[in-house]
Amino acid sequence: MLKCRTVWRKLAPLARASSTLCRQNVRRTGLHNVRVPGHVPAAHMATRPTGGGGGTQLYVLVFGAACVGGGVYVYRHLKEDRQRYDERIASIASWQHQSAKQETTSVQKETLATDAIETEAVPESEPQAAPSSEEPSPPVPDGETAASSETTDPLPAAGLDTAQPSLTLPSHAPYLLIGGGTASFAAARSIRARDPGARVLIVTDEPDLPYMRPPLSKELWFSDDPAVTDSLRFKQWNGKERSIYFQPPSFYITPEELSNAENGGVAVLTRKKVVHMDVRGNKVKLDDDTEISYDKCLIATGGVPRNLQVIDRAGEEVQKRTTLFRKIDDFRSLDKVSRNIKSITVIGGGFLGSELACALGRRSHDSGLEVIQMFPEKGNMGKVLPEYLSNWTTDKVKTEGVKVISEALVKSVTCKDDQLEIKLKDGRLVKTDHIVAAVGLEPNVDLAKSAGLEVDSDFGGYRVNAELQARSNIWVAGDAACFYDIRLGRRRVEHHDHAVVSGRLAGENMTGANKPYWHQSMFWSDLGPDVGYEAIGLVDSSLPTVGVFAKATAKDTPKAATEKSGTGIRSESETEDVASSVVAASTPAPAVTHKDDYGKGVIFYLRDKVVVGIILWNVFNRMPIARKIIKDGEEHADLNEVAKLFNIHED
Repeated sequence: MLKCRTVWRKLAPLARASSTLCRQNVRRTGLHNVRVPGHVPAAHMATRPTGGGGGTQLYVLVFGAACVGGGVYVYRHLKEDRQRYDERIASIASWQHQSAKQETTSVQKETLATDAIETEAVPESEPQAAPSSEEPSPPVPDGETAASSETTDPLPAAGLDTAQPSLTLPSHAPYLLIGGGTASFAAARSIRARDPGARVLIVTDEPDLPYMRPPLSKELWFSDDPAVTDSLRFKQWNGKERSIYFQPPSFYITPEELSNAENGGVAVLTRKKVVHMDVRGNKVKLDDDTEISYDKCLIATGGVPRNLQVIDRAGEEVQKRTTLFRKIDDFRSLDKVSRNIKSITVIGGGFLGSELACALGRRSHDSGLEVIQMFPEKGNMGKVLPEYLSNWTTDKVKTEGVKVISEALVKSVTCKDDQLEIKLKDGRLVKTDHIVAAVGLEPNVDLAKSAGLEVDSDFGGYRVNAELQARSNIWVAGDAACFYDIRLGRRRVEHHDHAVVSGRLAGENMTGANKPYWHQSMFWSDLGPDVGYEAIGLVDSSLPTVGVFAKATAKDTPKAATEKSGTGIRSESETEDVASSVVAASTPAPAVTHKDDYGKGVIFYLRDKVVVGIILWNVFNRMPIARKIIKDGEEHADLNEVAKLFNIHED
């Protein structure tokens, strides 16, 4: 095309000149024809054209030849340019085809390489990836129950399946629950009860489906099954057997199926951690950079076990011989360790420390394991129980085969001669093979910064209102919630039943209930099958207390209580209406105050002469009464009369 323009520029002046010359000749010819002389010689007319016609023909001939020549020239070069253009286009198309082919080959090679790496990384027991929504996994038979679903350890496999990379994971969850513990499960059940078609996604960094934690420090240690660490099945005090998992895998749908589930469902995404929250955009980011948006979100991240600073600073060898007890893996690890060492020391005198000390002490009767428990208080559960009852509990722990060291402040821990040496601040030295640190829980508030949520400076945890709401579409439940109790003020509670109650309330409020926290949760602790207690409200040994006790009978034990109720998890299930009817039917009986043998009784905790906490010591199935007393918030002139409501003197 460039050559054509060049040629045309050269020919254009010639063409214009020829055209001008022709026009001039035409005019000249026209003038000659008009001005014909009157007398023209005949010979002249006969021998040449009239009016100068020969000149005009010459110019026409020259102009025609120029036009024909230019046209031929232009045509030839246009044809050549067209040919070169077609060849260029064909060449470009060929290059693109070759490039696409190379890219396809490269992608195929990379895919093969990735598949090869993944095949090497995945164990042989996991050949099946998580089924996509297009190919759902086969349904579990309807007859399968929680009691039979865990015997072959299918749950960890299910967790691994959901952890595999997938392009079909839901990008949006109407209800997103962060954390896979009791509070999340209770919230999911509550949401589904009020919104049967709800789609609920639970995201947890653990490999397991939701399970209950109390048996990890209680009943599982008393199992006769040598494979209990694999089956995670235990016998309750009433002799019935069950699994620690709330529901079998068949209860849940896979995360890939959630978006297209016609009737909704609950899905659990395991081995994934939420690392960032965008509260304005209503979305979260996982540790693999996956983003999931939500309509309503619950934070139920629980907490992580605290450790002693002296252990943290002691070095790797000491830390390798220390257990921070919280999860299933911790139970399995401690069970294995306790069977292969000679001495184990539990540091901590609270609920968890005392329960583990009693459980290990019971095992020591047959294995010869030395079990030591040390704590800074004067007696077991000294921060909760009044001193006289704490001392009695300490004696009970000792009868279980535990060596108790009270008022023990750890100064340093070192590893020497293949043993741990624990040096106390008063100079005492304790040698042991392994340490269990049970010194409290630190609420997990990692998301507070990115989400812009407030953390309570006194109690820790996310600060929420009475409806457990942190923001307009964000709720918090369980151990991580510092909530406002409309009866007792701001609190944070770290017990199983609180996780149930707060999780259920959060789930109801996520579906529009707008209910405040008023239904007091309870908690319980068992020192074996013979001694246990249930508590509600503020139970702090620094508060004034009044205890009323009576002689215990054979039915006043945790074992007898579960035989009567039919459940091993003594969690709240009764309502205020039940409490009212029980109170009305109670029979007055003479009250007996402190005795040396605290077989059974009721301990009242007071603040400004008002009962704010109650412990039922070996008294069971009376929690609705205690709940109603705290809710009423009245002053009582004689707490002996109030104790009669619990029927502790019935045979």
